[in-house]
Amino acid sequence: MIENSRNLKNTDNDNGKSTDGQKTGKGTLGEALARNALDDIPQPKSDAKEIVGLVKSSGRITGYRLSDGSTVSKQEGVSLAKDGEIKGVGIAHRKDTEYLKSLPDGTEDNNLGNLPSISG
Repeated sequence: MIENSRNLKNTDNDNGKSTDGQKTGKGTLGEALARNALDDIPQPKSDAKEIVGLVKSSGRITGYRLSDGSTVSKQEGVSLAKDGEIKGVGIAHRKDTEYLKSLPDGTEDNNLGNLPSISG
């Protein structure tokens, strides 16, 4: 049996990279698909804050807790992200409402859905 070696990659399963340093598996394709679902990926400023928690009311996200300790509404968070004041997020929409989504980076620890929640 002859294998087509052009389509085979020698991978190191511990770090998800091939021996030539490129990402394999769920890395690049999954990240590309997730990024394509976003309406906008703003360029963050060098002093941009991170979202460290979600403000929820009746189980729905109503705002965000930022790394400087401040709390902003969902719409304020979108505006801040558009202005480059929040890093690690993109902007998506559902019907007429814009909201923030984590940028895919290969780790789930910092996904918005995995952040701690506070009551709003």
